[in-house]
Amino acid sequence: MKRWPLWLSIILLALPALADEELDRLFARDVLLIEASKFGCYRFDVYLAMNDAQRSRGLMFVRDLPATTGMLFVYEGNHPLSMWMKNTFIPLDMVFARADGTVINVIRNTEPQSLKSQRSSEPAMFVLELNAGTTERLSIDENSRLIWEPAHGNDK
Repeated sequence: MKRWPLWLSIILLALPALADEELDRLFARDVLLIEASKFGCYRFDVYLAMNDAQRSRGLMFVRDLPATTGMLFVYEGNHPLSMWMKNTFIPLDMVFARADGTVINVIRNTEPQSLKSQRSSEPAMFVLELNAGTTERLSIDENSRLIWEPAHGNDK
């Protein structure tokens, strides 16, 4: 069995915490509610990707995401949107939604580090990324709605 040097083990153990600190530094946070098609409403703490630099960075390099945390990509108006998983190490569910929060389509269990484009089936204003399996477990689908009212000062 190969043994790692102590310093390398410490660095590897600290990587998830460093990713969390970097997300906290780069992104404002807010609360998002999801009115699911079954079972009720769910609350998520979301990182907000509000500008091009933040949307480009997204959840890249993150190795662990708490169960009730996600990232909300916010665009100005409805547009055809596509996402990829470059440098994203965890599988995700992607929820594409219109400006009014109604869900257009959900792409489940995306492949980590894939360059395959995941697209909205019609113009969207929001993309919500959650841990893979969340949308199926909570019945988040095309009959669901995202509820988000931007707090002032979310312009990191």
